Amino acid sequence: MGRLRELRQQRLQPIVDRHGGRVVKLTGDGALLEFGSAVDALSAAIEFQQACADANLGLDPDAAIVFRIGLHLGDVIVEGEDLYGDGVNVAARLEAEAPPGGIALSRSVHEAVGGKVKAQFDDRGKLALKHIERPVETFFVSWQAEDWRRTAEQTRSDDAAGSGVMQVLSLPSKPSIAVLPFDNMSGDPEQEHFADGVVESITAALSRIRSFFVIARNSAFAYKNKPKNVRDIGRELGVAYVLEGSVQRGGNRVRITVQLIDTATGSHLWAEKYDGTLDDIFDLQDRITEQVAGALQ
Repeated sequence: MGRLRELRQQRLQPIVDRHGGRVVKLTGDGALLEFGSAVDALSAAIEFQQACADANLGLDPDAAIVFRIGLHLGDVIVEGEDLYGDGVNVAARLEAEAPPGGIALSRSVHEAVGGKVKAQFDDRGKLALKHIERPVETFFVSWQAEDWRRTAEQTRSDDAAGSGVMQVLSLPSKPSIAVLPFDNMSGDPEQEHFADGVVESITAALSRIRSFFVIARNSAFAYKNKPKNVRDIGRELGVAYVLEGSVQRGGNRVRITVQLIDTATGSHLWAEKYDGTLDDIFDLQDRITEQVAGALQ
């Protein structure tokens, strides 16, 4: 369990963050992940499998930890922070078909990533998957190890920081935003978790809007308690906008202040203040999400 936890923390989570995904949930020795694009999902999958293969070099086969990955592009049902539906079920069944250390994906993913990822695809034909009514055309993925070792080295932000070089990411084609940690204005350190929870909820809600590119919570929280120019943040995370704000709580009353900032100019595009009670907190978060989404669109 210790090595599994280490792989998740030191390999999986950073890779998911770099490719703009999110860990929906951990399931024993597995995980359910969501990405905004098929290219990001496949890139993250290959990079993770290569990282695991490198970590297993020199180990006794009985000590090696090997994963299978299934990828599918389809509709899902969002319920709170969880995902359900046909898209999840097909991905899960494809994972069972993948070879150890390998990746299996559906035709929908194959069509979306064609010519965009350094990989080769082996057409396995239409497979009858357990509890899936229709056969699913399935492809196995292969790749050159050196291609993905170089990719990981070039994109690892901590390596760039260690060499004194700022990593600059190109902006995605769709509206991109990072929700930075909100300041706790309550004067009570115990309210820090409450402020972080507000940010996490807003980030998750914005991430469910497919037309936006939203930086994962863990990447944005790297800037917590670290004053930094929003222009630098925009360049480092590859986003056009950041949302920053503050939370003040007194008794049952809550005040949330937010500002939407253009990272190219550092100018405030929109700001608002929300007052309510703890009973209104979910409504306040929904209103913030709706107004931020409207401003981005």
